[in-house]
Amino acid sequence: MNYKIDTIIFDLGGVLVDWKPEYLYRKIFNGNEKKVKWFLETVCTNAWNAEQDGGRTIEEAENIKIAEFPEHEDLIRLFYKQWHQMFSGPIEENVALFKALKASGNYKIYALTNWSAEKWDMALELFPFFHYFDGVVVSGQEKMRKPSPEIYNLLIDKFAINPENAIFIDDNEENIIAANALKIHGIHYKSPLKLLNELHTRKLTF
Repeated sequence: MNYKIDTIIFDLGGVLVDWKPEYLYRKIFNGNEKKVKWFLETVCTNAWNAEQDGGRTIEEAENIKIAEFPEHEDLIRLFYKQWHQMFSGPIEENVALFKALKASGNYKIYALTNWSAEKWDMALELFPFFHYFDGVVVSGQEKMRKPSPEIYNLLIDKFAINPENAIFIDDNEENIIAANALKIHGIHYKSPLKLLNELHTRKLTF
């Protein structure tokens, strides 16, 4: 290993906090998985939500979907009205890891997240440890999102990061491929234990 890691970049949803729209809609549909699956694959889809992560307003997003599915207006509005119910909570093992890395003083710790700008303040209330990063780039605030190279470059420039000395942890493989293309060392997150082992393999000390 001819590089020295001095920077760790975390994704948030799926790595440090467990977020799934299914958690909310299972309550709404009384555990009917068929209805949950249909609604999230047909109405409030991942692609639709991703546009809010890229800077589209929630109001505009709701108007588009309600025009398309007027009979489901109430269910569509619940997506962001009850957005906080889409979290099961922090992924505790990874939060402990994040805090240990931070406490070691050996690394700068940043977050690069696809997140609606309008929901970021609530995220900080729900998960106070989000305040502990040395810096955060929120896609909705920047109006660009992973895996676009522009948002990685913005993070690199904003915090004077040397990509070859940085590790980026994300549960989305597409985002890891984009990071690797910019010479950032990507780790495709799959489980707390595998992540811990990966960091030890790369000789991180914390």
